[in-house]
Amino acid sequence: MPLSDAFSTLLALAVTLFVLGLLSRQISLRIQTITTYLTHSPDMAMVTVFLLFLPGIVAHELSHWVVAKLLGLKPSRFRVWPQRQGSHIGLGSVSIRSGGIGLDSLVGLAPLITGTLLVALIGYQVFESNQLLAVLAQGQWPRIAAVFLQAIGAHDGVLWAYLVFAIANSMMPSRSDRQPVLPLLLYLAFVALIYFVIGLPGDIFARFLSWMAPGLQIVTGALVFTILLDILVLVILVPVEFLLAGRYASSAGR
Repeated sequence: MPLSDAFSTLLALAVTLFVLGLLSRQISLRIQTITTYLTHSPDMAMVTVFLLFLPGIVAHELSHWVVAKLLGLKPSRFRVWPQRQGSHIGLGSVSIRSGGIGLDSLVGLAPLITGTLLVALIGYQVFESNQLLAVLAQGQWPRIAAVFLQAIGAHDGVLWAYLVFAIANSMMPSRSDRQPVLPLLLYLAFVALIYFVIGLPGDIFARFLSWMAPGLQIVTGALVFTILLDILVLVILVPVEFLLAGRYASSAGR
């Protein structure tokens, strides 16, 4: 695989993760807003988000705990329950002893890695999500919706789709998870820049990406499936929020 194609594969994965992160935040905010309109209780909105994403939250915190345990960081205080933290909502936490920027970054990224692998496994085995990439590669945009809906309509498709939805929208690193990761990413970016500025050969990197390409394509296909699933959910949530906002404004004006 040429180096340009290898970078394209990696870039596609990064873009899908970025888009999924944006959609996850929008879904969470809209669910909270709709629940608040219906119940007039911010606490109930918090609990609703927690219950909806519970499988993903358990996977998120368990990933932290298992990786920290394997790295010898002695995790403790495993909590899976919503709790307000200023302007943010904490849906779970694990107390972990710091092991330095490298080990702390591995622990912080553990839910993202675990969640991505679980979504890829379900997407590939249950929904054959790699077909979505084939349709996109062929430029057959009108077929995307048909392939997506056919996948959900498979046996127990709705249940598996819910698990993908809950896990994928709970796997993004929280603010505390990102703290040790950002300096490490900046350091790695600096090292990569020096590597290519000096003109060192990129063949090793290209060969590595070529070896990883089939797996990366499976992951990307599953993330594309999840993005379509999130868009479908938002198509439902946005009109509901709009209608409830109008009723809420009318009742408040009386």
